[in-house]
Amino acid sequence: MKKFLALCFMCLFLAACGAGNTNTTYSRAQIGKRGSTSTGVIVAMEVVTTKGENTGLGTLAGGAAGAIAGSAIGGGRGSALAAIGVGVAGAVAGHVIEDKILTDTAFEFLVQEDKTGNVISVVQSNELQLQPGDHVILVELDGVTRIRQKMVGYRR
Repeated sequence: MKKFLALCFMCLFLAACGAGNTNTTYSRAQIGKRGSTSTGVIVAMEVVTTKGENTGLGTLAGGAAGAIAGSAIGGGRGSALAAIGVGVAGAVAGHVIEDKILTDTAFEFLVQEDKTGNVISVVQSNELQLQPGDHVILVELDGVTRIRQKMVGYRR
């Protein structure tokens, strides 16, 4: 039972490593910082795949959980061999799980800026249900550009 709980804890830990930033989520460090805005029109969009950087924690946790589970199999030298074999299998499984957790989908938006006429690309989530033809605000903060719907009262 302890091994099962350890495996569950590992899966929950890895799930917490997944990407959580959206175009409407800001980090605490960005609160109160000054950003710049411009306006534009979405001219095209498509679904893209995003991938976080694999930290190796999945491989490590999977290997450790597999080795613990494998050591319970058999006795003597058989226990050590089982621990190694199941540990390797757990490491592979942990790597695959972490890779799946860190892979997500987003949208690449092409936005034509009103002021310059330049078309820029921004990759972000789309919980705001933005579509081509929408007039939007481009918000740049800490080198990150986000596309937002025009807010009530914004007249630029």
